[in-house]
Amino acid sequence: MGPVARRPVAWVAAIVLFAEALGIAFLNWFLGLVVDNQKMSLAGLDPRAMTIGAWVAGGVFGLYLVLCAVVLLRTAITDRGPGGFGRILLISVAVVHGLLGAFVIGPAGWFAFLAMMVVLGLVVLTLVAYDRRENAPANGAPGPASPPAPTTP
Repeated sequence: MGPVARRPVAWVAAIVLFAEALGIAFLNWFLGLVVDNQKMSLAGLDPRAMTIGAWVAGGVFGLYLVLCAVVLLRTAITDRGPGGFGRILLISVAVVHGLLGAFVIGPAGWFAFLAMMVVLGLVVLTLVAYDRRENAPANGAPGPASPPAPTTP
């Protein structure tokens, strides 16, 4: 993928992850309210503890997705690949989406699987497009940023 297409892919991936973070946080907030209002219990756990656990889990996972989206947003703005920590973060969110896609088929259906795979594809495409080795010289050859060697008559 050329340098023209990689910035829009990073922008779209960042926007999708921001939207997903909001969706996850809202879903866990709603589930926490349902558990609290219905006084539900699982294996004798306190319903209030389950409510707070759902809210904390939604907040932590939402912040994780926002952090990944910020890395993608920085990548799109600067048109430079993410550094070591950002790269590891994006690889981890790609793995999470791959696993979620595999687990979501049964309970949520094929549309949810497709949505997870689209996000996975956007993140992986961004990682591949901003590969660190693309500007590195191959076998000692001058890289694209190196000036041509002077010639003598």
